[in-house]
Amino acid sequence: MNNLQPIFLAANLFLATNSKPDGLALTPPMAWMTWQRFRCIIDCDEFPDDCISEKLIKEQATRLAEDGWLESGYDTLVIDDCWSELERDSTTQRLVPDKKRFPSGMKALGEFVHGLGLKFGIYGDYGKYTCERYPGSMGYEEIDAKTFTEWEVDYIKMDGCHSTSEEQRIGYEKFGKYLDQFGRKITYSCSYPAYLGGTADRVEYGWLSDQCHQYRNYFDVDDSFLSVLKIIEWYGDNSEGLRPHHGPGKWMDPDMLIAGNFGMTPWQNKIQMSVWAVLATPLIMSNDLRKIDQDSRDILTNKLAISVNQDKLGIMGYRIGSRSGFEMWARPLEGDKIALVIFSIRADGVPRPFEFSLEYVRKVIEEYFKMSKWYVVEDAWKARPNTSPIPNVVNVTDRYTVYLRPMSCAFWLLSPVHHEADLSSLSYAERAKIRDSL
Repeated sequence: MNNLQPIFLAANLFLATNSKPDGLALTPPMAWMTWQRFRCIIDCDEFPDDCISEKLIKEQATRLAEDGWLESGYDTLVIDDCWSELERDSTTQRLVPDKKRFPSGMKALGEFVHGLGLKFGIYGDYGKYTCERYPGSMGYEEIDAKTFTEWEVDYIKMDGCHSTSEEQRIGYEKFGKYLDQFGRKITYSCSYPAYLGGTADRVEYGWLSDQCHQYRNYFDVDDSFLSVLKIIEWYGDNSEGLRPHHGPGKWMDPDMLIAGNFGMTPWQNKIQMSVWAVLATPLIMSNDLRKIDQDSRDILTNKLAISVNQDKLGIMGYRIGSRSGFEMWARPLEGDKIALVIFSIRADGVPRPFEFSLEYVRKVIEEYFKMSKWYVVEDAWKARPNTSPIPNVVNVTDRYTVYLRPMSCAFWLLSPVHHEADLSSLSYAERAKIRDSL
């Protein structure tokens, strides 16, 4: 294919469903979560540093608060599955934290997390059991909602293992109403769509967006680029139907960021961070903050990527098109800015050229955001093999070439130039000087 082909036309950006009227999650949540990195490690004798325990949570919370993550926006710590005893309290029927691994209890642990300036999150499951066969909330909705409220939880991830879709349809709403009834402002993340296939024709998102602030709708992410790429392609194929149900207070969730673990290169981590930012989805990392490498830290705290992700309009980005192992994604932002990501999934060993024009972006978003003729370019990932760099100021109609090595990406923020000067006669070098004067 010689030219980049637009894959679809835009759905109406402003044909959006309602969201919960509590003012929570007006931008995508940013958090750290145990699951992808630490799974259900419960043997603290063999794995004392990695088991799901009070010790692990306190150490990760301290790093989250003191090592710049909170300053970057990651303000919530979430304990995933495997934190409880295998049986409820026989008298009160309440969930009980594992007495060996969480000797101080969840209320005290939440107070520790809050004392660091963080929000405290926990995992539940609307089913007879959680996914790892700990007690679920089916039949205990009121008790569990009250328990989490009394533990001063700020974020709840509610899974759906060991329940049917009919039971989930009733249970997620019922549990959410009890949360509202008990009066604590709690961000409510629901996994309901993932059990139905996630697409807009299978999930009643108009109803769900009144119940939950965030919803998972595809398979769990694993520590591999193949897993990440499958999620990216699923969103590219299905975002047109999802977009009207996505925005402030109601966020599709493609699962956790995995930079800092074992399975991906720094550039593959940059691809995930870039696409998650353009999709306007929650940034929930799962890694070991005690041991994280500097490359991963720099990727996860990249200011431009986070600013794009947290844009107040909350519009889910578009896969503009694909060609010969490249993909191009774009997202309209506040102030008529545009986020643009181009990434390569080629594996042929050398940098390859990708030629493009912003006309491709115009075809998708100009109906809703009047595009300028000229844009100032900010580059999130500057260290990129690129024998013909695009200038700091670009024209919508000009063609540009970026060279991307296998499994790498470009991520730009384009800000419109709001004056009438004709810049078309300037050289690349002359245009590059303009940015500093704007």
